[in-house]
Amino acid sequence: MWKRWRIRILLFLAVLGPGFITANVDNDSGGIFTYSQAGAQYGYSLLWSLIPITIALIVVQEMCSRMGVVTGKGLSDLIREEFGLRLTFVMMILLVVVNYTNVVTEFIGIAGSMHLFHVTKFISVPICALLVWALVLRGDYKSTEKIFLIASLVYIAYIFAGVLAQPNWHEALTATIKLPPDSVWRDKAYIYMVIGVVGTTISPWMQFYMQSSVVEKGIRVKDYPASRLDVIVGCIFTDVISWFIIVACAATLFAHGMGAIQVAADAAEAMRPLAGDYAFILFAFGLFNASLFAASILPISTAYTVCEGLGVESGVDKSFREAPFFYWLFTLLIVGGAATVLVLPDSQLINVAILSQVLNGVLLPVIIILMLLLINRKDLMGKHRNSRLWNIVAWVTSILIIAMTLAMLWSMIPGH
Repeated sequence: MWKRWRIRILLFLAVLGPGFITANVDNDSGGIFTYSQAGAQYGYSLLWSLIPITIALIVVQEMCSRMGVVTGKGLSDLIREEFGLRLTFVMMILLVVVNYTNVVTEFIGIAGSMHLFHVTKFISVPICALLVWALVLRGDYKSTEKIFLIASLVYIAYIFAGVLAQPNWHEALTATIKLPPDSVWRDKAYIYMVIGVVGTTISPWMQFYMQSSVVEKGIRVKDYPASRLDVIVGCIFTDVISWFIIVACAATLFAHGMGAIQVAADAAEAMRPLAGDYAFILFAFGLFNASLFAASILPISTAYTVCEGLGVESGVDKSFREAPFFYWLFTLLIVGGAATVLVLPDSQLINVAILSQVLNGVLLPVIIILMLLLINRKDLMGKHRNSRLWNIVAWVTSILIIAMTLAMLWSMIPGH
């Protein structure tokens, strides 16, 4: 019995990486801002949303992982082969634009978190940009993945911050499994925040990065059960972290009537006199780690996706000479993102962060529908296609995301 379990554990550790890393990068600067805002404005009343969100995240990420293992190809590669170069080219342009705004948002998080420790953005942003660039350029897939796994575990800082905030545990746990009163659904701002929490959890770039990582790691079909477990554990872990971020801000900012925040760093700064220096340090350090982590992953994800879509060499195991387009695109995204944060006045940075979330919401439904069309192709997936039940769950998830995206865009029109 123990020998069998030991083999299973070792197999899981061997494939651990793509699912766990991809899910955790979702708690980036924009995600932390959204969860902090949810807790600061509405206390515990949005915690219920994390259970269906976790299920949706598992469904979407599992499909990407399965397609990568079965086909041995990345998502953009499959889109090009099955839907043509024209559609792929348009998708790649849109993804580069969307991910550029996301990279800017991560450097905003780096600048904000380091500013809390009295380090100016003109020092923190260039140094971190150079660090991210060197990490990928000088590393290989295995060493880079190990660093990313360690960065994923640093998110535990938010669990400690949540505990130090001394929340009402009974109220928080009850709010997690119980729907809020009907009256909240008449509040447009509350609905908008629900949409924001959902939208920040499942991003377009995640699907491309997930599948590319599975392919580059070389996971075989016979090892897929362990890879699927990697996805599930990663999705659950990342939303546990989200739960503690909301709880920490609900127990401090909401409880003391300090509702609105402008950037994620505001939550840490406001928390200091309410929960103490330790909670402040953990929250601020968590924000820095999350922003630096995502600033590393997002440019890699974009470079992987575009290179696959256009059929050119890519991968951190390749040298600069072997994959020049991959590394130049990666470099330009980092330099462009960092430079934007340095050039724009601080008052304008929040607008870029909000724009990144809106663009994510616009592109995501298109990606999910293409994934569903691909994964149900018998000639492509064989016996590994979606089951009827899984299709129902996946289509309901995609339809709800589309509906919420449209509602978000509608709410942004003046007069609505």
